[in-house]
Amino acid sequence: MDINTKKLKKNAFRVTKVRGYTASRIRVPGGHLDVKFLPKIQEIADKFGNGTIHITSRQGFEIPGIPFEKMPEVNLALQSLIEGLEINQDAMNEGYPAAGTRNITACIGNKVCPFACYQTTAFAKRIEKAVFPHDLHFKVALTGCPNDCAKVRMHDFGIMGMTLPQLDPSRCIDCKACVNACKKKSVGALKTENYRPVRNEEKCIGCGECVLNCPNMAWTRSEEKYYRLTLLGRTGKKNPRLGEDFIKWVDEDSIIKIILNTYKYVTAYIDPRAPGGKEHIGYIVDRTGFDEFKKWAMEGVNLPKAAEVTDRIYWSGIKY
Repeated sequence: MDINTKKLKKNAFRVTKVRGYTASRIRVPGGHLDVKFLPKIQEIADKFGNGTIHITSRQGFEIPGIPFEKMPEVNLALQSLIEGLEINQDAMNEGYPAAGTRNITACIGNKVCPFACYQTTAFAKRIEKAVFPHDLHFKVALTGCPNDCAKVRMHDFGIMGMTLPQLDPSRCIDCKACVNACKKKSVGALKTENYRPVRNEEKCIGCGECVLNCPNMAWTRSEEKYYRLTLLGRTGKKNPRLGEDFIKWVDEDSIIKIILNTYKYVTAYIDPRAPGGKEHIGYIVDRTGFDEFKKWAMEGVNLPKAAEVTDRIYWSGIKY
């Protein structure tokens, strides 16, 4: 069967090592879904695949063993999943309209985890709605706190939850539980002065350990949701590296605007000769310079007062 592999991959099917067979990749923004969708995934795997699924590193599902000629039927079967998970589509019953921008991944967030500073799944779905479908190869990951269980520094855009802790002095009993917790579990941003904890604003990473460990609820989380945005981490064969801090105490609207601006930047500067039409954002920034990227990324962005923007980023990592 003659197959246009570029079209196949754009439709979120994979070229596999077994001739004549493909695998279907199912998006699950934020890695969280209602169990009512699982029987449909099983049905597709049993009817069109080899009866197995793979849970991907990007928190989606991959169904292998699908004959090329069955792809249109698989797309029809996927429609209820695409609609149920509220994935953007160009046309119904034709499966996924792109695969370049990978599934938005997230830790479990504050639905379950006491350390998480926000609802990661909700923000992941909001980003998905804003950016998908798109053919450019972007990777976005979210984690609820600086523990970074989701390994967001290995992505183009890493989003860490932060909280700006608020102290009610009238409730503080000077037990030093917050100071000790910050010293042992975090970065030591608290010290005691005049029988009250004092927060070092420059050092604080917004983890919320003071809130979690205060026995008298003197510390509380800020009503505003803040984030740390890291940029351009990557794995792969060539020069892997961790993402570096770009903005601390940034808000959701600004993060989405920066990501959308980066799509415009990459569209303007991507190397047309890049293999498969893909070029990692980091290589483009290396070529054009960070200042040029920053100019595009920050266009029309209105940051909150608390935001701290890095003037210039230097990435380290393995060099080949």
